[in-house]
Amino acid sequence: MKYSVMYKLIIKPLFFLFQPETIHHIVFKTIKFLCKIPGVSAIIKNFYVVNDKRLERKLFGLTFPNPVGLAAGFDKDAKLFDELGYYGFGFIEIGTLTPKAQPGNEAPRMFRLPEDEALINRMGFNNGGVNAAVERLKKRKTKIIIGGNIGKNKVTPNEDAVTDYEKCFEALFDYVDYFVVNVSSPNTPNLRALQDKEPLTKLLSRMKELNSLKKNPKSILLKIAPDLTNEQLDDIIEIVQNTKIDGVIATNTTIDRSNLKTNKHEVDNKGAGGLSGKPLTKRSLEVVKYLSEKSNKSFPIIGVGGIHTGKDAFEMLNAGASLVQVYTGFIYEGPAIVKRINKELLKMSN
Repeated sequence: MKYSVMYKLIIKPLFFLFQPETIHHIVFKTIKFLCKIPGVSAIIKNFYVVNDKRLERKLFGLTFPNPVGLAAGFDKDAKLFDELGYYGFGFIEIGTLTPKAQPGNEAPRMFRLPEDEALINRMGFNNGGVNAAVERLKKRKTKIIIGGNIGKNKVTPNEDAVTDYEKCFEALFDYVDYFVVNVSSPNTPNLRALQDKEPLTKLLSRMKELNSLKKNPKSILLKIAPDLTNEQLDDIIEIVQNTKIDGVIATNTTIDRSNLKTNKHEVDNKGAGGLSGKPLTKRSLEVVKYLSEKSNKSFPIIGVGGIHTGKDAFEMLNAGASLVQVYTGFIYEGPAIVKRINKELLKMSN
């Protein structure tokens, strides 16, 4: 039996008997334990990693072994980045991290919509704080490319938000390969207001200023919401070009609930939160295409949102993305998703 079939028929139904957050922690601990057994990490790598020079991407002064990364939110606290790298990812994005530890929103705060192959989450930047993550990053064993996704604490008012991003930037600088400024999560009150032109320009200008003081500056990217209008996307393009940051990640989760297969009453019962997975595929693709075409490809884009197959990834790259990321697809398709996408990309590019 193929592993992907076994995952969908046996492993996933077993996982889905547990609350999403509960099984997430169980899987983390299991992977951590298994990878401590001599030889296990080599076996995992041998099974999942696709080594092919045609998959390499040179971007942000880095060489990505393949274009498929793990999106932020999965390894929030930088607890499993080395081990996750064994599953074939071209890069891992940790976070979102905040200066101080915070519990996030009240549980339950993550919900599955199996009929839609989607998730709703209202985690709320739950993390142990940037300094705790740094201590784990100091013990990094592999050369996996790591992005640091940074945000502000819930209690920090928007007028003081820049200070929170500064603290995270300074703490992480020596331990990550690129930065992502997250102002697009729907789960921290008023955070998305920072996407408005004036506060966003101020924030990104300050990040660029801090970066310019470093001996070897790191690339800074902006993560945006899929719910922006074309006029707002035009503003994003202008801001990116004016502040000269290095790129955009499109997109975060959506607050839109239209065109779902799941019963509306059931969806409403889940409550607020960001929707990810297959319902986001079309919109994320539209945003990437719009940004790429309207900006005349003037900055790199990492495409994320509803990527479950090689075809999804291929379309995202064709729309103008330089790299892609998965999250919900990893949960619904299983750990072989990266291998499968990379193999399909090689076939499609021939």
